[in-house]
Amino acid sequence: MNVAAFRTLSLAGLVALSQFYLSAQEPPVTQPSAPQPAVQSASPSPSAPAQPAAGPQPTKNSNGTYTIQRTARLVVLDMVVTDAKGNIVKELKRDNFHVEEVGEPQTILNFEEAGAHVPDPEITINSTADLDRLAPRAPVNIILLDEFNTRFEDMAFARYSLKKFLEKQPDKLTTPTILISVDLQKFTVIHDYTQNKAELISSLDHHLVSYPWQAHQGAWIGERYGTAFLTLRRVAEAVIGHPGHKNMIWIGRGFPALNFANVPVDTERRVYNAVQDCVNVLRDARVTLYTIDPAGVMVNPGEYGAAAAFDDPFGGNYQFSRLAKATGGRTLYGRNDVDAEIGTAIRDGNSFYTLTYRPTNALLDPQKFRKIRVTLDQPGLQVLTREGYYLQYGPGRVNPQNPSRRLIADLVSADSSTMVYDGVPVSLAPSATDPDTYLVHVDARGLAWSYATETEPRHAEVVLLVATFDKKGKELNRVAKTIKVSAPTTVAPTGRLERSLDLNYKIDHDPKAVRARFVVRVSASGRIGTADTVLGQQAIVHPPEAKP
Repeated sequence: MNVAAFRTLSLAGLVALSQFYLSAQEPPVTQPSAPQPAVQSASPSPSAPAQPAAGPQPTKNSNGTYTIQRTARLVVLDMVVTDAKGNIVKELKRDNFHVEEVGEPQTILNFEEAGAHVPDPEITINSTADLDRLAPRAPVNIILLDEFNTRFEDMAFARYSLKKFLEKQPDKLTTPTILISVDLQKFTVIHDYTQNKAELISSLDHHLVSYPWQAHQGAWIGERYGTAFLTLRRVAEAVIGHPGHKNMIWIGRGFPALNFANVPVDTERRVYNAVQDCVNVLRDARVTLYTIDPAGVMVNPGEYGAAAAFDDPFGGNYQFSRLAKATGGRTLYGRNDVDAEIGTAIRDGNSFYTLTYRPTNALLDPQKFRKIRVTLDQPGLQVLTREGYYLQYGPGRVNPQNPSRRLIADLVSADSSTMVYDGVPVSLAPSATDPDTYLVHVDARGLAWSYATETEPRHAEVVLLVATFDKKGKELNRVAKTIKVSAPTTVAPTGRLERSLDLNYKIDHDPKAVRARFVVRVSASGRIGTADTVLGQQAIVHPPEAKP
């Protein structure tokens, strides 16, 4: 892979790179390109169970053409039901719900009542590892502080309101909660998943906020839009490995005020494409977005611009609130009791019904919006769920010599974050003889193996990125490699293949390096897993254990 592209991209450069959402979008992959040569090879290990290959598998015929077989996806809907006064309605049954997609009735295959997977009171969650090991299907709260589009005084009130809400909660929270902050320079995990109220409050008290001067200058609108989209994408990619529902509470403005009447038409189209991509990524990760405006009842609404003041409190002609509605969430604003608004969003996250169905419509038009309508046989009740979805193609082929901007953005987002990515189970084992060498184990549950063809055996392809950091958290080095592994010819040419990968990797020795992060991205699925280690310590770093 073009290693220089990853080595030279600093964290500040990641912000600029995030503007790929506002520049030319990569076209959808309608036909896979020829396989790229592997940069490094490795031998697969036959240990550990696996899941079937994710995404459509290309098959090469004898005439050299590729075909892709697709099967209808299983749609998962998370829903909140309220009465006419906005109160949560529980104890509804499967027969009370009726689902339509593009006007066609759907058969509900599975149904879960509200609160079906709340963690057992006997267990305690204090990390992502605890969450995936002890409560793999539990709902979670992701609270994100938007510090790049929100005025400093409004964010101060947001932190005050969040603390006020937390102080009213029991010492042990019912729902595991992670706290994140984002500005134009950094993405910070203030505290990993926990049920400890005191730890969340302490982390919030020690969180230092820089003055968001870019929010006052129109020249930074592109960076602020790009950062919003990139943040949504990186959070969804980090949590997609956890199958439970995620309630993402975005406290802040989201988008800057921008009137699209004053910008080129193609720019508006690119923003629309970015929104569509974000909705799909959030959908696949089972993330419902809630947006909370901490400005409350604004004495001077013009502070956020004329468009934000009179058209939409979240800015511009394309509202951030549309993203919330599209994912089945809500937009809360115009009130000074922000702590109560946070409570409403968290209450909804604990009260989801879940149903699944397999669409009857076989059309594969990626431009057609597949509208979903859910009704109840009891009058006066309202269902809050996502509006629908677009079909999307799988991830594009990885080009080792000219990696796409999206691939670079996804990998560097995972590399520069301290958030655990659990989309691919990854673990590390240090060598007993060389402190700079590690065995990277990629569990079969996260791998996807291609089908064999007349010219090529079954194979799996991953991208491995390794970065080292000093004691202050500054990145010292970053190296990326594409690894293509062929399965033995003795395995079946098609069907389920359960094989893991064991890769030996030697880190370039640097006496300043105290920590390393290994990032693994499976090319066929686009999913990412991470594993961290303290350098020089002979200790195995395990990923979260997954339940069957």
